[in-house]
Amino acid sequence: MGVAWQHYHLPTTVDEAIALLARYEGAARPVAGGTDLIVGMERGEVPPLPALVDLSRIEEMRQIALGPDGHVYLGAAVTHSTIERHPLILAHARCLSEACGLIGGPQVRNVATLGGNVAHALPAADGTTALMVLEAEAEIAGPEGRRWQPLPTLFAGPGRSTLDLGREIIVRFRFPTAGPGVGNAFTRLMRPQGVALPILNCAVYVRLEGGRFADVRLCLGPVAPTPRRATEAEEALRGEPVNEESVARAVAVAQQTLRPRTSPHRATAAYRREMIAVLLRRGLRQAISRAKTPG
Repeated sequence: MGVAWQHYHLPTTVDEAIALLARYEGAARPVAGGTDLIVGMERGEVPPLPALVDLSRIEEMRQIALGPDGHVYLGAAVTHSTIERHPLILAHARCLSEACGLIGGPQVRNVATLGGNVAHALPAADGTTALMVLEAEAEIAGPEGRRWQPLPTLFAGPGRSTLDLGREIIVRFRFPTAGPGVGNAFTRLMRPQGVALPILNCAVYVRLEGGRFADVRLCLGPVAPTPRRATEAEEALRGEPVNEESVARAVAVAQQTLRPRTSPHRATAAYRREMIAVLLRRGLRQAISRAKTPG
């Protein structure tokens, strides 16, 4: 690899990072763990850049905290290994802990960040799939200030973000805490020899009341150009009794309505469609068990 960038900046505040990006008029790029961007440069997929703006020393982006509004706030520069074992994530978002614990290998998880995972905008990204069922929002900072956006609005297509990546950064995420009767889980299917993108992944959120599904959120990836919830299967479960018959009906709806594609590197569409049933049943059973177990 030749010279991939000319300047490397290490801001300590969000405002400083935005000002540095503005200095390069959109031609620079933010970087945190670098496990996507730097690898892309090494492969020649990303052209040389005038500058990189490293976000890893911005303390605001490295925090996980419980807010007074009943939300968990998770900095975009927090690493996957930190998320995997953090008490707040384990208490309120087990699906996210499980997703981050499966990404790459230990070396990757120790430097890769959730913000980078989301900004890379891949429909199979494990962290993104988990955030979808948590109904997470992202705080975006740019030249015009800050704003909160629902997570699905950040994706324009495979590997394409709606963010202006030369001028904007994801500062943090937020999602509601888990109340009584709530359980969530994450599972995925990988090629035996690989630690890259999954053949299929699945995140599940349930809220149980009176032996019925009061709320259900399901996300599987990749089954569309952007991350999307399995809304038809969710509707098939809401209000239904918590039993195997209800689960079987929802699984059938998911297989009928989701359209995974064939990947020349991972699996055929037909195989992925069969695995939808396997992962969805597994995830629902785990989430239901957690919802029934206090604490």
